[in-house]
Amino acid sequence: MNTLVFVETSEGKVRKASLEAVAYAHAMGGTTTAVALGKADLSELQAIGKYGASKVIHGSDPRLDNQVIQAYSSVLAKVMQDENADVLILANSSLGTPVAAKVAIKTNASFVSNVTELPNTSSGFMVKRSIYTGKAFAHVEMKNAKKIITIKKNAAELKEVGSNAQVINYTATLNDADFNTKTISSEKATGDILLPEAEIVVSGGRGMKGPEHWGILEALAKALHAATGCSKPVSDMGWRPHHEHVGQTGVKVAPQLYIAVGISGAIQHLAGVNSSKCIVVINKDADAPFFKAADYGIIGDAFEVVPKLTEAILASK
Repeated sequence: MNTLVFVETSEGKVRKASLEAVAYAHAMGGTTTAVALGKADLSELQAIGKYGASKVIHGSDPRLDNQVIQAYSSVLAKVMQDENADVLILANSSLGTPVAAKVAIKTNASFVSNVTELPNTSSGFMVKRSIYTGKAFAHVEMKNAKKIITIKKNAAELKEVGSNAQVINYTATLNDADFNTKTISSEKATGDILLPEAEIVVSGGRGMKGPEHWGILEALAKALHAATGCSKPVSDMGWRPHHEHVGQTGVKVAPQLYIAVGISGAIQHLAGVNSSKCIVVINKDADAPFFKAADYGIIGDAFEVVPKLTEAILASK
C-alpha cells in the first residue's frame, strides 16, 4: 500500500494532528510519504520521518503560504498521481477536511471523514467513523481504487518509530483558477498553548460568576502547562475571548485531559470535547449533566476546590 499524508503547518511548525496522521498511515503498513505545502522549517519537515514517513515532499511556492483550499487540493491530486498513491490521509480539521473533499472529486476517490480507528482490510477496506457529534459510530466500506480519509484526534498513537526523513522540493503546477479565493485578513488566537494543540485543557463556565474570577483557572492551567477554554455563554458574554470557546460551534478539542469547571454540560459543549481521553468535572450542582460524561467528578464549590487542586499539583512538583 502506498499512502500519502498531507501535513499542515503553522508559522513553519508541523501541527501535532498531522503527526498523528503520519503515525496512522505508518500503522496501516506499506510506504508512507508526507506532503507539506507552503512555508515550513526544514528541521520540522525532516522530523516527520520519526513518526513513520519515508520521505517528505515539500511544495514551497510562496503562493501556497496562505492555505488556499483549491490550490492545495490541486497540488495534492497531482502528487497522488505522481506518487501512485492508493490512500491519502489528512487530519480532520478546518483545513484538512475541505481539502480532502476537493481532492476526492478530482481523483474519483472514496472519502470518509471523522475516522477514529485503523481500517479493517481483512475483507475489503472498512473504516469506523464518528457520527452524531460522537454519540454513535458508522462502519463504512470504501470501494473506489483511491481512498481519502480524515482522522479525528487521538485516532493513532503518536510515537517515534524512525529517524529524520529526506525532504524533496516539489515544483507545483498552479494556475489562476486555483486562486479564485483570496484571504483578505486573518486573526490568530494568542497564548502560550493553543487549544487545538493542547494536551491538557482547563475550561470554565458560567459557574465562575464573572471574568474577574478567572485567575484561579489560569493558575491551574499554568500549573498543568494547559490551555484555557470556556463554554459558549461565557464567550458570548465577553468574559473570555471567542477563540477560547469550546464546543460544537467553537473549537473541538481532544486533549489527554479536559477539566471542566462550573460548566453544566450542554450537548453543544459535549460535542466539542467528547474525544478527550479523560474528562474531569468540577461543579457544585450534583445533577449537572456533565457528570454523566465525566471520567472523574468533584461535587463542590469551584472557588474552594480549584485553588486546593492547584496547590496540590504545585506541591507534587
